[in-house]
Amino acid sequence: MTEILTMIPARGGSKGIPKKNIAPLAGKPLIAWVIDAASASQSISRLIVDTDSEEIADVARQWGAETPYLRPEEYARDETPTIAALQYALRWLEAHEGYSPDYLMCLQATTPFITTADIDGAVSLTLDKQAEAVVSVAPVKHPPQWLRQVGADQRLQDYFPGQPFIARRQDVPPAFELNGAIFIARPQLLLEQGTWYVDDTYGYVMQNEVWVDIDTPFDLRLADLVMRNLVGQ
Repeated sequence: MTEILTMIPARGGSKGIPKKNIAPLAGKPLIAWVIDAASASQSISRLIVDTDSEEIADVARQWGAETPYLRPEEYARDETPTIAALQYALRWLEAHEGYSPDYLMCLQATTPFITTADIDGAVSLTLDKQAEAVVSVAPVKHPPQWLRQVGADQRLQDYFPGQPFIARRQDVPPAFELNGAIFIARPQLLLEQGTWYVDDTYGYVMQNEVWVDIDTPFDLRLADLVMRNLVGQ
């Protein structure tokens, strides 16, 4: 069986929303929604919350995730890339447990509307393609051909110079954006190249009707309102 380690990075520091990763959302800590979706998956082998915070670790364990270590301070700064923290985690697990998964899946604590079906679907695509990496994407609302730059004098400028303007969305090829929800890669790729994006990276298309990525207090209030409506509170 393919060993798939799922990790949820959850740094303690947050400037926009204090204690963001465990902020209350529709009666549960924010991170609990993602833990619940991952715990219900039959595709993953192990679920770890990667954090530098004892408080977050306590919450994560209460909701069923492992916290075998605390992330060192040097991997928990504002400027620390998530991949650097994941690299540390992979090396720690190998050194302290002799554990080395076939794939690492990273889920974001700030995406409470992620579903178990999405997690299983991304894993299925990974295994079907024997991919080096899979990253979730979502259809964009407006074609990228409609993008414009605003110059210093407020004059509109083409974002893609030389491209003809296409007025009807139906005439534009489908485009997708990275939605920051699901990342899967072989550990060797992350450790050796430090990226999710290589020639053998596939896109898992998410069609979620409801989606909020929590970054601001308004995002949190909006997600709380929507989630309460969805779960009937």
